[in-house]
Amino acid sequence: METLLNLFSPTFPTFFLMFVFLYLFVFFVILRNWGPKHRPDASSCLLSLSHGTPAVIMAIHALRNAPTPRSFASPNVAFQNTVLEFSIAYFLMDLIHYLVFFPNDILFISHHLATLYVFVTCRFVVRHGALAIIVLLVLAEVTSACQNVWSIARLKKADVPAAAKLYEFLSPPFYVFYSVVRGILGTVVVYKMGAFYASGAADNAIPRWAWISWMVVIVSAILISLLWILNKWIYWYKEKSLQAQKKVR
Repeated sequence: METLLNLFSPTFPTFFLMFVFLYLFVFFVILRNWGPKHRPDASSCLLSLSHGTPAVIMAIHALRNAPTPRSFASPNVAFQNTVLEFSIAYFLMDLIHYLVFFPNDILFISHHLATLYVFVTCRFVVRHGALAIIVLLVLAEVTSACQNVWSIARLKKADVPAAAKLYEFLSPPFYVFYSVVRGILGTVVVYKMGAFYASGAADNAIPRWAWISWMVVIVSAILISLLWILNKWIYWYKEKSLQAQKKVR
């Protein structure tokens, strides 16, 4: 009962309503002249933009001001909970978007459900471990601005020459940035989390079912991210090779 009451704490509905109104404004006002082919995707990108950078700023502030001693099993403090609720509200809104427009996109829907599971259980059930989740949030969202601009340019590259040029310009640095953040930094943090939890250091604060399920979700997300960026690199290499062949001819 207490968990249900906490779910309706002041910050969560405020953040959720903010994302609902923002999404509706983007869809019906900012993108009103976009055709039905790209309008839903672009709406999701702009919603993601509104979450990503603010989430990183809030998360870094929460990490810098976390009470000491700090560990991956530390109890959540007020602002850490606010950061989690901010992201819960965003992922819930974006999940609704996918259920309405892309109900067959099982991968994205599963990603959002799994992310919500980790955030909700950390915030409302376990109430410990936010420090680790927020570190991962920074790594997940620090590429958001670049990725969403790149995604919108990709949507319009066939119709708008400037978008095609922006897509070409952004692709290599974005791929490098994403590869370093997810492939190197993300892997290191996940390894340290797994080693910490497996050592039993969190057993008195975080139930085993919680940290094991978190690690399954997080490791799966990292692997999917790496497969995604690997596919982008392969496509980019093939595209450049084809362009080089055309120039030779």
